[in-house]
Order: sequence, then structure tokens, then C-alpha cells
Amino acid sequence: MAALQDWLEARSQELYAPCQADSPLFISVNDGYRQRLSVTAIYQIVRRAGEKAGIEKIISPHRIRHSSITTALDQTNGNVRAVQKLSRHSNLNTLMIYDDNRQNQQKEMSDLLDSLI
Repeated sequence: MAALQDWLEARSQELYAPCQADSPLFISVNDGYRQRLSVTAIYQIVRRAGEKAGIEKIISPHRIRHSSITTALDQTNGNVRAVQKLSRHSNLNTLMIYDDNRQNQQKEMSDLLDSLI
């Protein structure tokens, strides 16, 4: 939270093009290039942060999103309606995929069928 507050304060300075309600939150701070960060730039920032943190897996924005949704499902005992507000999935069926993966139901069903053979 403190880092975001510091960034918003920096954005309020003329140097970084003040942030308006309809403008992107994160922009490039390179001289002469004050535009929205590209998808690639965000991916590289997240990946480098993961490396600096000593995380061995390659980290991406989507992996962080997936992990946060899965963790929220764990912490709410699978309350998909509550987690839907976090994930902003308009279709609950999409969120159910995360819940199924979290519970490893596909493996469970595969093992069950395998035991019948």
C-alpha cells in the first residue's frame, strides 16, 4: 500500500503526467515516453521481481492472478460467490475451473476410473 501511495504521489507531480480517473495507473517513466505500460513490459517487471525474490518458477501476471484466486478459494472454503468478486469472472463456470483444479478433482476421478480397470 505504501508503494502505491508513493507512486500516486509521484504521478501527481508534473514530471509524471498526473493520474486522472480515466488514465492508466502505471506508465513508463522514461523521458519522452509517458505512455501506458505494454503487456510485455508488465510481464518483464513481474518476471524480474520473481527472480529477485528467489522464486524458481517463471512468474507471470496470470500466474499471480491464478494463485491469488486459488488462495482465496482455499481461505474461504471454496466460497465461489465471494471469490467471484475478487476475480471479476462474469461467468461462474470459469471460476469453477479454478476450484476444480484446487481440489484436484480431475486426478481424483481419473484415479477412481483407473482403479476400476
